[in-house]
Amino acid sequence: MSAFTGFSPDTFAFLADLKAHNKRSWFEANRDRYEEHWKAPALAFVETIASGVRALDPPLKASPAVDGSLRRINRDIRFSADKTPYDANMHVVFWAGDHPNRSAGFHFVLTPEGIGYGAGQWSLDADVLKRYRKKVLDSHDRGLLLTALKEAEAIGCFMDEPHLKRMPSGYQGSPEWNYLLRYKGIVARTMEGALMPGWIGTPGAVDEILARARHLSPLIAWLNAV
Repeated sequence: MSAFTGFSPDTFAFLADLKAHNKRSWFEANRDRYEEHWKAPALAFVETIASGVRALDPPLKASPAVDGSLRRINRDIRFSADKTPYDANMHVVFWAGDHPNRSAGFHFVLTPEGIGYGAGQWSLDADVLKRYRKKVLDSHDRGLLLTALKEAEAIGCFMDEPHLKRMPSGYQGSPEWNYLLRYKGIVARTMEGALMPGWIGTPGAVDEILARARHLSPLIAWLNAV
């Protein structure tokens, strides 16, 4: 695997062109660009940052492979109204639990316009959701979650609006924090205005992203203990 030197303008140009021409015929004609400017730098990035994310608290798993830490570029369109075959982003994940899609973790995304990052767990199944709400009702555990979310906000990561309009049946709490009970998953992330920092095209991107993952570790740790 080649050394990570940064995500070059060629990577963002490929993503922009894929977004504009999201068809299999275009992709096959540009497969060499996919291999050179999407897959190769992404896997090199994961390989380089792996020891750093494994040293976090909690340790995060890193797998330099497609369908490991690197989400595949092909979209699952079986149950989607959007039938475009490819994801015009690059999505990298490092996770704390047993499975990258069902565990709390750190997410890093490249879009045609720039980068984004965040942490959390997108969807809590019924049993985990019950345990989550029980922890929110405990003043100590709730305080730890609120502190973790404040640290996330300090690096530009915020939660979306609660998923439920009303409090779940049987739950109540102070208006200062009961909004937490209306979430079905907890994610703090940068919002839609993509960032394009100068360091993204350099090897220093590894340290920059690792620093952000470190700030989001308290949130990952809290969710990992639910």
